[in-house]
Amino acid sequence: METTVLRRRACAAATAAVAVGALALAQLAGVASARPAGATVPAVDRLSPGQAEAMRRDLGLDADEARARTADEYRAAVTAAALERSLGADFAGARLSDGAAVLTVATTDRADVARITAAGARAEVVGHSLDRLEAAKAALDEVARKGAPKDVPSWYVDVRANRLVVNAARTGAADGFLAAAGISRGLVRVDRSTEQPRAYADLRGGDAYYMNGSGRCSIGFPVRRGTQAGFVTAGHCGTPGVITSGANQQAQGSFQGSTFPGRDYAWVAVNANWNPRALVNGYGNGDVTVTGSVQAVVGSSVCRSGSTTGWHCGTIQQHGSSVTYPEGTITGVTRTSVCAEPGDSGGSFISGSQAQGVTSGGSGNCSQGGTTYYQPVNPALAAYGLTLVTSGTPTDPPTDPPTDPPTEPGGTWAAGTTYAAGAVVTYGGASYRCLQGHRAQAGWQPPNVPALWQRI
Repeated sequence: METTVLRRRACAAATAAVAVGALALAQLAGVASARPAGATVPAVDRLSPGQAEAMRRDLGLDADEARARTADEYRAAVTAAALERSLGADFAGARLSDGAAVLTVATTDRADVARITAAGARAEVVGHSLDRLEAAKAALDEVARKGAPKDVPSWYVDVRANRLVVNAARTGAADGFLAAAGISRGLVRVDRSTEQPRAYADLRGGDAYYMNGSGRCSIGFPVRRGTQAGFVTAGHCGTPGVITSGANQQAQGSFQGSTFPGRDYAWVAVNANWNPRALVNGYGNGDVTVTGSVQAVVGSSVCRSGSTTGWHCGTIQQHGSSVTYPEGTITGVTRTSVCAEPGDSGGSFISGSQAQGVTSGGSGNCSQGGTTYYQPVNPALAAYGLTLVTSGTPTDPPTDPPTDPPTEPGGTWAAGTTYAAGAVVTYGGASYRCLQGHRAQAGWQPPNVPALWQRI
């Protein structure tokens, strides 16, 4: 497992031609022009009233502070992704602190410090690479797949502590879990936890929908698969074939694919009466426009829309977490300080204008606070060959191609290929980085769709 993870990052570093210096944050705050030529930063100065109000209530930010923070967080995400590819196996994680004013990038090699600081980030030299910690976590996940561990509700890599953290009701339960996976305690911090996570199921993003006329969940994000419209949501909300109806109780569609437990994602295909829009429901306070799905850095603000509790915000605590629900263990989810309640399941998690994931489950509620996990959206898009609907996404591939189509310029981009966020291709003599997972369609060449591709 560790060899696989290392090979994945080494290949990414070898194939990505990343101009790290051009992505310099200039200390992050207030610098909108620190990006490569031809790149665009999404408009984050137009937060919806609902999003701004939720950030004020939950994060203590006024409107100007909220706009500045989301802009800083987007630039930090782009820079962190570039440094991850550049540092390869030395990379040990990235995080934001001081209200998104400082991006820290960790490495296991002191020789990388100059490269990190040249990109405008703070460098930290640590003992364990992210590859090594993720390989240890993967070993725990493998044990959990054979049987959910008793009294161990969650585990994750904490990039702040440079440790694999195991939350357990009893130290003995954690020790047994680690021993079964053959994990050295030198990589691990065990925290005592009384958390009892559960899937949040009561059975435009954030809208309610109903399964077989009874149970209720929330839409994550509208998507397309070729010409077929639909949406992504939580896997625990339904299995393939389950019929859905909308918030208006009118016929809507059916589940086409679903994974739960293990992961927690699904997609629903809708009928022609439903028009997918690049919006997240603001619940009476202005809808939020979705412009992409760049993964936010640990420490970033993140907001959630759901059909039970509406808008709530918090911060991203850890990516790639594992959590055990009564139904089994879920891996690869992101842990947050946002609250949620039953019926919010499947709903949208968004940072600024960037789609992050769909609500999975957690503990607590929105009266007393709690911990909520979301399933990242990009793996769900890749799993089913879906394209996120954004404000700049083309609607459908051309239905009537020209009689004599022009010869395609040379390059590695190809229609029909599924690209994950972060993938790098060449087209027409230039290199492009994928901003959101999608299945390439004829007419969606990288220069034509800035919502999907960024020139580097």
